[in-house]
Amino acid sequence: MIRRVQAFATKALGLRAFFERPPDGRVAPAVPARALLTALLAGYLIRDGAFHAVEALVRSRARRALRIRQAFSDDTLAYFTERVPVAELRTALATTLKRTKRHKAFDDIRFVGYVLDGSTVSHSPTVRCPWCHPIIVPHPPSPIGVVDGLCHKLSLLSVVAGPFLLPIDVEPYGPTDCEQTASLRVVQRAVAALGRRFAQYVVADALYASAPFLQALGRLGLRAVVRLKGNVPTLAAAVQARFAHQPPTAQFELDGACVEVWDADDFDPWEGLPWRTVRAFRYRQHHRDGTVTEADWVTDFSARSVSTRTLYQIAKGRWKIENQGFNDGKTRYGLDHIPHHHPTSLLVHWLLIALTLTIERLYRLRYLHRGTHPVLSPIALVRRLRLSLGQPVLDSS
Repeated sequence: MIRRVQAFATKALGLRAFFERPPDGRVAPAVPARALLTALLAGYLIRDGAFHAVEALVRSRARRALRIRQAFSDDTLAYFTERVPVAELRTALATTLKRTKRHKAFDDIRFVGYVLDGSTVSHSPTVRCPWCHPIIVPHPPSPIGVVDGLCHKLSLLSVVAGPFLLPIDVEPYGPTDCEQTASLRVVQRAVAALGRRFAQYVVADALYASAPFLQALGRLGLRAVVRLKGNVPTLAAAVQARFAHQPPTAQFELDGACVEVWDADDFDPWEGLPWRTVRAFRYRQHHRDGTVTEADWVTDFSARSVSTRTLYQIAKGRWKIENQGFNDGKTRYGLDHIPHHHPTSLLVHWLLIALTLTIERLYRLRYLHRGTHPVLSPIALVRRLRLSLGQPVLDSS
C-alpha cells in the first residue's frame, strides 16, 4: 500500500525525479538516499516518523515490502537529514501543488487561496540550534521571569481550496526574528515557485492586520482576508459602533448552523494602509449546541467580486490550518517531535511532514475516491498502510 502511495506521487504528482534521485548532500554515502527517503516517507505515513522508529521499521520484515535492501541506524538518518539540500525539498512541494492544479483538482473551486499562521513546536531542554527560543515563565519577585526550557517557532503556509488543505512550506525563525517577517518570506517564496496566478488571496489571523504586511501582499498580487481585533482600535471601534445597531446584511444556513453576516465596504483605512476603503464584515454563527461564534474581519476584496456568503466561507478557511495543519501535524505526524536537534535536520523533518500531509490527502481524496468509491477517513488509510507492511512480498527485491 505504501508503494502504491509512492507510485501515485511519482506518476500523478510529478515527483519521479525526486524519489528516484533524491537530494543528497553527503560526500560518500553508504546507504542510498532513495532508501532513506522511502523509509522516512513510510514512517511519516504510518504516523511514526521518529528516527528510532524508522530504524526499527527497516530492521523488521517490513523492509522487504518497502523494497529497501539494507538496514540502517537512526544515526544514518541524522547524518542524511543534516545535509539534504532544503531548496530541492521545497521544489518537490511546489511541483506537487502545480501538478495538482494542472490535473484540475481545483477546477470546481472559484477561489484558491493561501492560509497562513505561526505556531510553537519542538520543545527542548537546552540550546542546540539558532532557532531555539527561550520559554520565559513568571517567577516573582523577578520582573522578567526565568527561562524554563526552549522551543522552536515557525510559520506554516498551506493552500486552501474547497475540501483541500495542502501544506506547501514552512519557515522557522529565531529569537531575533518575528512571525510576520518569517510569514512574509514564506509567502514570497510560494508566489515565486507557483506563480502569481496560482492563488488569489491570503487568509490569516489578527496578527497580520498591519499596514506593511498588507501592502506587501498587494505587491505580490494577493488579496487579504484578516481577522480584526483590538490591534487596530480605531477601525475596530467603528465596526462595532455600526454593526451593533444594524440588522444583518445576510442570513443563511450552512453545515447545520445558522449564520448572520454584517458586511460594509466603506470604512476608512488606518494610517499607512494605501487601500481606498476597507471592507469589514462580521459573522455570528449559531451552532446546534446553542453556542455562538462571532468574529470581525477586514479585506480588500470588493463587494462586486466576492459575495458576502463566499467571503464568510473564505474566512472560515482560517481554522483549517489549526485543525488540519498544526493539530494534525503535532498530534499525529510528529511536528512537535525533535528527531535530531540540528537546524537543517529539523527543517527537513518539518518539510517532510508537510509533503506527507499533502501526498496523503491527495491520494485519499482524489485517487482512492475515483468512481463510486467512498472517501476513506485518515485513520482508515493509516490502518491499511500499517497492515500492508506485514504482507508477504513475492519478488526478491
